[in-house]
Parts: sequence; C-alpha cells; structure tokens
Amino acid sequence: MNGYSYRLYPDATSRERSRGTMRYTREELTDMTTFQLRNICYKERLIEGLGARAGREELIQIILKFLGADDVLWIDRPAEGGFDRVQNAISRHMTSPMSSDGGISVPARLILYEGLNVDKLDRYVVTAPGGLSESNVLLVNESMELCGIFNLVKDDSLSGTFYLTAGSGSTWKRSGNRQYSLLFFRKRDSEYLYQTYYSSRPLPPIHIQYIQIPLADLDIRELEPTEAVLAIDFGTSNTTAGAYLHNGYIQAPSSQDLLNGRVRLDAINYVSFPDPTYKATDWIEILPTAIGVADCSEPANIRYEFGYEAIRSMRRGGYSSRASVFRSIKRWVNNYNKTEEIVDVHGNAAKVSRIDLLRAYMNYIIRMAEHQFKCKFRNVHFTSPVKMKTQFLQMFDEMLPDYRIEQTYALDEGMAVLYNTLADGMERGAFMEGQTYHALVIDCGGGTTDLSSCAFTIEDGHMAYKLDVHTTYENGDTNFGGHNITYRIMQFMKIVFADFYSGRRQVTDIDSLIEAPGADVFRQVDEEGVKFVYQKLEQRYQEAERIIPTAFGLRENCSRDEYLRVRGNFYFLWEIAEEMKQQFFRKTGILRNRFHSEMEDDGDSDLQITTMERWFLSVERNGELKDEYEFPDVVFNIKEITQLIKADIYEVVRKFLDDFYHQGRMSQYSIIKLTGQSCRIDVFREALKEFVPGRSIEFRQKPAEGRVPDLKLACLRGAIRYLNARKTGSIQVDITHDAAVIPYTVSAYAHNGREKILINSLDRSDGIPGSISRPFETAEVELFLSGSDGQLRQKFVYVNRPDFYKEVLYEDIRDRYGDKIPQEDTDSIINGETKFFVYPDDRHWGFYVLPVARRNERLYLGSQKLLPFETDLSELDFFDGMK
Repeated sequence: MNGYSYRLYPDATSRERSRGTMRYTREELTDMTTFQLRNICYKERLIEGLGARAGREELIQIILKFLGADDVLWIDRPAEGGFDRVQNAISRHMTSPMSSDGGISVPARLILYEGLNVDKLDRYVVTAPGGLSESNVLLVNESMELCGIFNLVKDDSLSGTFYLTAGSGSTWKRSGNRQYSLLFFRKRDSEYLYQTYYSSRPLPPIHIQYIQIPLADLDIRELEPTEAVLAIDFGTSNTTAGAYLHNGYIQAPSSQDLLNGRVRLDAINYVSFPDPTYKATDWIEILPTAIGVADCSEPANIRYEFGYEAIRSMRRGGYSSRASVFRSIKRWVNNYNKTEEIVDVHGNAAKVSRIDLLRAYMNYIIRMAEHQFKCKFRNVHFTSPVKMKTQFLQMFDEMLPDYRIEQTYALDEGMAVLYNTLADGMERGAFMEGQTYHALVIDCGGGTTDLSSCAFTIEDGHMAYKLDVHTTYENGDTNFGGHNITYRIMQFMKIVFADFYSGRRQVTDIDSLIEAPGADVFRQVDEEGVKFVYQKLEQRYQEAERIIPTAFGLRENCSRDEYLRVRGNFYFLWEIAEEMKQQFFRKTGILRNRFHSEMEDDGDSDLQITTMERWFLSVERNGELKDEYEFPDVVFNIKEITQLIKADIYEVVRKFLDDFYHQGRMSQYSIIKLTGQSCRIDVFREALKEFVPGRSIEFRQKPAEGRVPDLKLACLRGAIRYLNARKTGSIQVDITHDAAVIPYTVSAYAHNGREKILINSLDRSDGIPGSISRPFETAEVELFLSGSDGQLRQKFVYVNRPDFYKEVLYEDIRDRYGDKIPQEDTDSIINGETKFFVYPDDRHWGFYVLPVARRNERLYLGSQKLLPFETDLSELDFFDGMK
C-alpha cells in the first residue's frame, strides 16, 4: 500500500496488554467521572463494580482493591518546621546503619542549586539489584546533620534503576563537615519520615533502619546571572525556547551537565519540557501552549499546570472535568488585561487577569530554562507576528518587569525564519555579493497563516557581513492554521465513528464526502469555491451530531451529566485528531510499499498504532447518551486525510498568491520559505507548484525527525543565530519594514444609507486616509471591518466627545500627524461639520479614527483612537463549544 495508515488501539503502554496489569492510584481515580470508573470495571471484568447500585466511592474502593497502585508518600512540598522535625527523628530513632549496603550504587558527585528542582534530566542515577523501592532519601553529613531531602523515583525503562529528584522549594543546608552521605529506607520507615515532616503532632517512637551510602563530593551553589539571551517562540499551539551558550556564559557551569551533554558550550541549546502523557515521562523541546488550573482554593496562591501536564489532567478527567484549561492564549494580545474566572477540579473558583495567566506560563518556561542551563537569565527575546509586533512586545514588557525584553533588535517570526535560511546560505557561500534576492515566507501557525515578502542583499564588509533587508507584510488569514486541519480530521473521524456506532459498520469512503477526484480539487476550488467542496462533509458532520454530539455550547440548558458528556466528546475527538495529524505529517513525503498487521511489532510499519488507555465517547441511543466501550475497528490512511485537507490548504495558498501569479511577480522570488508545523504537509508544496513557474523553486525538506519537527524550531533557531551574530559582531543588519498590505476593508454608511469605503482591502498602509462626515453634535460613529473575502468581522463604535475638542491650526495637525491629514481635506470642512479621518497603522496593526471639525470658521481637533484589526472575536475559535 502506498501510504501511511493509522489505527487506534486500546492501551497506553503495550500492544498486548492483558487484563489486570494496569494499576491506578486513588488520585487518578478521584479525577475520573463515575462512568469512567464503570468503564474500568467493564474492561477489567470487575464484576462487583458492574452492579447498578455501585456508587462513585464504592467503585473507587473496588478498583483499588483489585488494581490499586501503591501510593508513595514523598516529601516534595515545604512545610514549616518539617526540616527540624526530621532532624529530631534522626537524632532519636536512627542509631546505626544496616551492615550491608544492599548493593546500592549512587552518583559520585552531586551539584545542587538553591531554588532549583532536581529531576530526571540531572541524571543522578541510583541502582540496586533488588529490595529498593520508591521512597524518601535523606542527605546528611558525618555528624548526621540533615542537609537535604530527596525523592527516589523509579525509572520504568530500566529494571533496578532509580533517580533522585527534589522540588524547587527544597532546603539545602551547607555544612562545615564535607563528608556527606545518602540514607535509604524501607517503605515503612520512609512513610514515618513523611508523617514526621508534615505532622506537627509527635509520633510514637520507632527504630528506623537505614542504609548509609557515602558521596564522593557535594557542591551547593547559587544561580549565577548570565548575559546570554533566552529566546522564546510563543506559538498558538506550541511554544519553544532556547539560548546560545558561549564558553563563559557563567563562571562555573555544571560539570555534570557538560559531561552528560545536557549543556553544550558554543552552541544552541533548546529547553526540554516533560511530557508525562505515557508511563515513562519523555522530555522534548516543545511545550503545548496551554494552562490548566490545578488548585485555586487560595486565590493568593493559585497552582497551575502547563503544557502536557494541563492536557494530561484534562485527559485523566475524561475531558469532562470542571477544571479550567486555557488554550490559544496567544490571541489575548489585544485584551490581555481582561479578567477570567477560573475553576479547579474540586469546584473552587477565583478570578484572575489574563496577564497573570500569561505571566505564570512564561515564568514556567524561564524557570525550566534556568534549571536546565543552571543560570539566571536577565535578557529575554520574543519572536512575534510581524503585523502585531508592537503589541506583543508591549505585552511582554508589561508582563515581565524583572527581565530586559529585547525591543530594538527584536525579530518578528517571519524574519527569524528567513534569517535562519540566510545564515545557512551565507555559511555555504550560496549568495553572490551585492546581488538583490527576493523571498516569500509563508508561515502557517496553529491559529493563523501569514505571508511576508522581502528583498535582501549581502555584502562581505571589511569587518563584518552587511545584510540589508526590506520586508513587507503581504497578506494573512486569521482563520486558517494548524487548528483548521485538526478540525477537518476531527470532522472526518466523527462521521466515521458515527457510521460505525449507528450499526452500519461499513467503511466510510472519503470520496463520498469530498466528491471531486484528488486531481480536480484545485480546479473545483477555483470554479466553485472552497465551501462547495466541503458542502457534503459539513452536511454529514451535522448528521453525525445526532449520534456523537460535540457542540457542548448548545447543551448549557441541559443536565450537568449531558453537558459534560458532550464536552468530553469534543475534547476527546480533538485530542486524538491532533495526535493523528502529528503522526501522519511527521512522516510527510514517505511512501511505503508494505502494509503490516496491527499485531506486528515493527517500528517502521506502515501501520501506526496509537495506544489508548481509555475510550471516552458517549453515543446517543434512544434519546439518551450512553457510554461506548467498544473501540471502532477503523483504519485511517494518509491518502484520505490528504484528500480531506487539500481544498482548505489550496484555498489559503490561492488567496495569497493568485494576484502575484497574474501580475507575473512569482518569477522574481528565488526563495519560497514554508514555516510552521503545518507546512510539513506535502499538499502545501503541491498547491504552491500551481503558482510557481517551472523549476525555479527548489523545496528542501529534512528527513522525518522525532517528535519536534524541524520547521517548528526554524523560527527559534533563526532568532538565536541572529542575536548571537549581532553580539559577536559578525554581521551588520539593517532591516526596513516597508508599508504593509492591509487585508481588511473599513467602511461606514453615509446618512443616505450608501456604504463608503474608508480603507480598501489589500491597499498599502501608507495610502491616503479615508473620511466620512457627520454633524458636529454626533455622539457615535459606526465603523465596519470586513475581511478580504467581504465577510463582516467586527463592528466598532467611535464615541464622539465634542466637549473634548481643542482649537488648532492646520500646522498643529501637520506637526503632530505629518501628511496623514492633507490640508485640502481640512480646508473643505464646512462650519458645523466633523470629518472623521480613518487611516491604518501597520505598526500597531489597527486603524486610527481622528475627528477634525470646523466651528465659526475655526478648526477643532478631537481625540484620536486606535481600533485593532484583530481582536479575540475576529479569529475563529474552535473551543467555543459550537463545533
């Protein structure tokens, strides 16, 4: 089979998991809904839990009885007086160590930092042939003075292997005696130490047995500040971070990290984030842009979860938990001071500003960077969309007052991607000196797609390369990005699953939903429009809503159980659609000649099996939503998914490049750069070839990578290389932002009902301002913002305050606003008239309204107001509960 197939499989850890091997903690079960607990009893054949009268707590007890996992009582949160209480327990109850060391092997040297946690990446590995279990470990000196507390965590990937961890609030006590040891305990004794640490009441005395293993060396340090710049690429779906760490970025780098390869000097280092989705936590260089609320019982001390942890908690709660999870938070830039109500899993509620949520997310990223690179960052660079660069930098500056946010030399996302390409070319000597090159950059992010063009020349100066860049924002679509592709896949999956559960059991053919043959989809979009292509799909999706409902926003007037089930359906289908998208397009361009069955354990099989621990769908049966335990026996393949998304991708490419093509401008571009995770999809390149003449453009794709696509890191890598080149003086860059193309129309209606265009779509931002006249006493002026497709996006109301007007001369207007307001336009204003001038500002990505009036033959100037082109409401929100 030429292609790549995808099947869901009911397991989270193994393809051949037998019943009874999964283990659950009370914490996990408490987060689940009653119907999820029944689901476990059904799958595991726990007969006691299948009775109709079994309540929630009873179900939890039954599952724990047969499938309970041992809870580990770790000392992982600071408690007042706890450190001293454990010290007293050492003095009273620990007289001498056990004679045998139990074959335990510990690291030769530990390097600990005040205020930093210790985790698996620090690679403080402990091995033991047997008898050792997860527990608390004490750090003491020769006099048995307590110097710190670790947690001993089992490494599930290696038998008999553990690693030391500790929280960022852990106490590390320096000692005059440098003979340090680690004390290991049996489970019972470790739990006694836990009770001692957290209980203010005295415990009955016991004899604590322990194994004492000496350390060769221990170093407790404070974080050094660094002048290195931490670069952050804040994305709609995912965020990445990294820094160039030169030799000497701090005086004393951690020798452990250097030996382990965790820090590489004179190289780009990426920040890794923990992904606890599966049993063995993975660490990858990408973090989902998501914030979850773990505990808001104390509004002054709210505990959040970020990225994968937020998504895992949502998954563990069956996608129907009440706990707030915020996604697409990048869209908040124009309204970041708005207050949001948050709720945790226990129903506690609090109100918090959006900027506080964003600050918590960014502080988490910075903390992770400081932990991995063992330094204190003071300088941070953010890449941002070119059209809203000013707003983003203003938001970041206000959000993080303790850091220096790069303003003067900050790169926008498109320019960072382009610089990464230019840096590669300069290293290869691919550019001729003094020649002008033209490039197009198409950036398909999670929520938006943008098109930028630039012209650049490179000269090899006597002391540095000279790079002269003129860049222009050409077009954009705020309603197309990676989320649109996920949604299309989700629509298809929902239709297929609905057909399966409705009893039809037949394979749903993509050709019955997208009727145009693959080769004719582009032509049909040209002739009929993209909505026509998806007409049948949308119809079938609405029909599937009757079987597998997902529009939870329409169920707010229903019962709580029904609302949560429908909400759970949406988020469950969204997550598995996102996972399937990533699995398919991580291997874009690969064609397979073999097709393996699902039971063949071949890592390179054409059949990708995604294992699922639990199935979360609720299906409508006889007017009532019922739990569905059966996994649908359905295989998806790359061909049908490609056919599914082809029209959407072609439409956005056509929207961007059609005018370029008909004007004959495409031939001048020697570089077309695709960036963003979604651009790994072959359909993007296929669509581009409809507009790119002959073989003038060569597309280069790196081979399939791991979980982080190279295109996602291109923006971050470009920003880091640019900042380092400026710092070392190897390049002089002059970047000029030419007037942007405005993909919006702003209009108003005259008194006779005729529409007057004030800003025309696809005009340059430096064009002549539009204006509309009203009587001087007018209180409100309505303005209408439409997209380039003619669809109304937003209605604005400018509140006119005549009492705020000030008398001016035209020279005053010219001095303040330059040539934005021509004198002939003010000279034509008659007595009693107010002319409202409207003109775009691409620097703030919006448009200004400026009223100028005449009374008694004198000019008066009103209050200027900036109105944004893009607000929360102007972008398509897939999580609004209406899909």
